[in-house]
Amino acid sequence: MSVDLASQLKRLREERNMSLEDLSLKVRIGVAKLQAYETGEEVPSTQTLLKLSNALEVPASNLQDGLSSL
Repeated sequence: MSVDLASQLKRLREERNMSLEDLSLKVRIGVAKLQAYETGEEVPSTQTLLKLSNALEVPASNLQDGLSSL
């Protein structure tokens, strides 16, 4: 079963005990934009997915798998 991108982003961030502000500083994306990604209101670009995967220390493919369920 594929987990959607929004749920996956939030789960990964919380597993790493990171606040939205912490992640925002690491990827240089506003908190509101990150919240939109986590709620599914917006879908990040491929470049943004790479930034998020680096900040969350997971392979980009882990996040891209979440996109396939959209």
